Amino acid sequence: MTTLESRLPDPAALFPELREISGALTRVTMNGSLPRTTIHLVQLRIGQLVGSTYHVVRQADLLRKSGATEEQVTSVASWPTSPYFSDAERVALELAEAVFTANPSGERVSDDLFTRASAHYDEKALWTLGLALSQMCYFVPVALIAKPIPGMPLGKNYTK
Repeated sequence: MTTLESRLPDPAALFPELREISGALTRVTMNGSLPRTTIHLVQLRIGQLVGSTYHVVRQADLLRKSGATEEQVTSVASWPTSPYFSDAERVALELAEAVFTANPSGERVSDDLFTRASAHYDEKALWTLGLALSQMCYFVPVALIAKPIPGMPLGKNYTK
């Protein structure tokens, strides 16, 4: 096995403000209006959709730590046919896919999908879900470009 190295150094060393931004994003998404498992489910799915090993490994670990079952963690990629998710979790995963996958035949988040999501989540939870997705929009380019080391603790996932 080759030694894993990041392509770039830890961005926080160059931009100390990133710690504030990252902390604020985490506080907003972990405000208690959504279960942590739901947040990590959608963030794991996004990592899968964008092909980020770093995010897949990280979010799978966080999902396990949040109390998800091993069946949930391993079947996120096949969530539409998996029996391990609640209706609320399914609609959250569907929203994540809608936001991160092009829809050539219409808008990404249809009124029907929004209505179904609204049946499971109040306004604060829907905003939180949207912000959890945007949190990944913030971190995905960093992971794909800098290629931090998957599975390493934060602050130690950059080698340069």
